[in-house]
Amino acid sequence: MNTIFKNIEINGKVTDLYLKDGTVTESFINNEEFEMIDCTGLTALSSFVDLHVHLRDPGLTHKETIETGTLAARNGGFAAVFAMPNTKPACDNPEIIKYIIEKEKNTDVYPVAAITKGLAGTELTDFYKLKEAGAAAFSDDGMPVEDTELFIKALKTAESLGLPILSHCENKSYVKDRLNIPHEAESTAVAREIKAAQKANAPIHICHVSTKESLAIIREAKAAGIPVTAETGPHYFTLSKDAIKVKGSYAMMNPPLCQQADIEAVKEAIADGTIDVISTDHAPHSAEEKSGPLEKAPFGITGLETSFALSYTHLVKTGIINLEKLVYMMSEKPRIIGRIPKANFLEMGTRPTFVVVDLNKEYAFDSSKSLSKSQNTPFDGSIMTGEIKYNILRGDIFKCQQMYS
Repeated sequence: MNTIFKNIEINGKVTDLYLKDGTVTESFINNEEFEMIDCTGLTALSSFVDLHVHLRDPGLTHKETIETGTLAARNGGFAAVFAMPNTKPACDNPEIIKYIIEKEKNTDVYPVAAITKGLAGTELTDFYKLKEAGAAAFSDDGMPVEDTELFIKALKTAESLGLPILSHCENKSYVKDRLNIPHEAESTAVAREIKAAQKANAPIHICHVSTKESLAIIREAKAAGIPVTAETGPHYFTLSKDAIKVKGSYAMMNPPLCQQADIEAVKEAIADGTIDVISTDHAPHSAEEKSGPLEKAPFGITGLETSFALSYTHLVKTGIINLEKLVYMMSEKPRIIGRIPKANFLEMGTRPTFVVVDLNKEYAFDSSKSLSKSQNTPFDGSIMTGEIKYNILRGDIFKCQQMYS
């Protein structure tokens, strides 16, 4: 199929983009058949990469599957996702890595292997065999490794293999009440993980940072030259803990939503580079699971289809960062941290990976339109700007479903 993206804006210039059988070309011969897509008012950007996604497959497929999760990712503008290991059974052996790689999917999936067997925190998995099978990173997400010496060994081993460790920072000794988790649960764990990375002389990536105290620790560590990177999610710069009063369990995640002062600290950290990337921590749950009492409802929200629009609305339109930096944080920097190949954007002669976006489209998000298997989002009905119209992965064109009524 030959396609012309007519009047599309690329790097600030309006032009026509030609794809000949999925490959960027200068033009078509007059008699060649083609499909024209009118892109007047639309912009081409690099497709996104999410370092932190829960696909729930294997074992928890009533929440999500690899196929449905990557379909939602494709619909949200993502070219690749890192799949976290807290599946059932945990992703701690080569067979599960191979299962994830071989499943039908709509984006690239990079399996994140467990640091410890069964996520139990007592015995390291076989990092070498897991990498050989296709693991792209390591994490005990949700169940942080409490044995510091074991964690240091994990950091050293991962670095020797050229793979990152993605760390869920939670000091569980501070968690007495799951509805009132204090800031110290995150910040003390962040401090410990960074000290471990310093001792191991190996990099560490801190997941879903939410508090001003954690950000101060990360900022100081970066200034000291410690190889630490950090992510946050759109919910941490758009919602306060008061959202639970309105959205109930649909606004419950771990780490929890915080105060307005933390929201402002997260925005400042995005602006000054303390936070490197925006990830979703896409964590689908069934409506039945989320409908129970708050004391028992599982943590987590979906986010793949709202990530760009929320970020564009609350960060770019408000002047905190510009569009170029947002795309860098959602596309190029995750590839650097995840140590995966750079995607072809729109280089001549390549099969490109990019999204076509309407940066002026404002709408109320309708979660019933989601392509995820679950719709546990606090953003149903939220007004946002920025609609993904097409997501092209190595020349394969996917027309995105509109996320509003």
